[in-house]
Amino acid sequence: MSKVTPKHAPILMKHVYHKLFPQVNEELQYWKNKADQIPNQELRNQALASIESKKFHCQGGSVYSLLAGSRWMEAIRFIVSYQTISDYLDNLCDRSTSLDPQDFRMLHTSMEDALSPSEPLKNYYAYREEQDDGGYLHELVRTCQTTLQQIPNLNEFQPYLLQLEMLYSDLQVHKHVKEEERIPRLEKWYQTHQEKWPMLTWYEFSACAGSTLGIFCLISYALDGKMSSNIAEKIFEGYFPFMQGLHIMLDYFIDQDEDREEGDLNFCNYYENDEELEKRLLYFIEETGSKVQDLPDSSFHEMVQQGLIGLYLADPKVKHMKQFKPTVKRLIKTCGRKSRFFHWNIRVYNRLAGRYREAN
Repeated sequence: MSKVTPKHAPILMKHVYHKLFPQVNEELQYWKNKADQIPNQELRNQALASIESKKFHCQGGSVYSLLAGSRWMEAIRFIVSYQTISDYLDNLCDRSTSLDPQDFRMLHTSMEDALSPSEPLKNYYAYREEQDDGGYLHELVRTCQTTLQQIPNLNEFQPYLLQLEMLYSDLQVHKHVKEEERIPRLEKWYQTHQEKWPMLTWYEFSACAGSTLGIFCLISYALDGKMSSNIAEKIFEGYFPFMQGLHIMLDYFIDQDEDREEGDLNFCNYYENDEELEKRLLYFIEETGSKVQDLPDSSFHEMVQQGLIGLYLADPKVKHMKQFKPTVKRLIKTCGRKSRFFHWNIRVYNRLAGRYREAN
């Protein structure tokens, strides 16, 4: 597949459904088979659960493979592998047996190593009881490292990859510790970054750190051979904080009821009221739209933004959020016609996919 940065939403969706999603499914099936062979039951359960419940993270990330030109399949392999690490570790920190920040930090060292091809593999389970994953996490890390080994000028943009990864890992450590320690840690962490991003609150900064989109964008451009330190800097500034923040704030927005029931941290809960939440979501939309204008293939990145709105607000959870119905309409309207197209298209896709699952 040649490099595709489509300017028309229907063309983009054609590539997504007929090229990208089938390849994502193939990669995920490989990792599901590997996860099924994990000897330790707790690690196996969390690995399988993360693939089953968070498949759409890989599907959404796969759109960046369109920037990789003829190497789009390599991009998808990296995206699925790296996102699978992220989702697996999120489960281990959020739903498993540990509340130890040292354990969380060591687990997430695997995400840093995945972006550093010369870094040796480690025992990422060193500070937890469960140990034997049959080489599952090591193989995920090696798969990512193998992709990066094929990029000759990695040193020119690797610092931006590692900065995004460190922000992500810091967030995962701070937000998964004992409940009474979470907010103080997150507030103190933001204070070390506040001078650079003073327009954000601590909970908005935390949301911005929680996305992997910037990493996928950098790797995909690099695979196409069109990466330099200057372009990497533009991508970093185009994606952090606002595109990544929009991504995760939408994720939290639709998960409010679920997180309330589970007792999970949700950054949307820290706004004074629903009106302020809507105002800030609109602010993130506007800032994202402005920042992506400085990126190469700006129309592609605009469609990513519009696709995020369509994807998340088309989720079946949204129809139960009756108090936010006017907010949902205004968010979609703000992003314009393409966002409405994505919203409609994804709702139809979700409906058809649900019927297929029921039939099988």
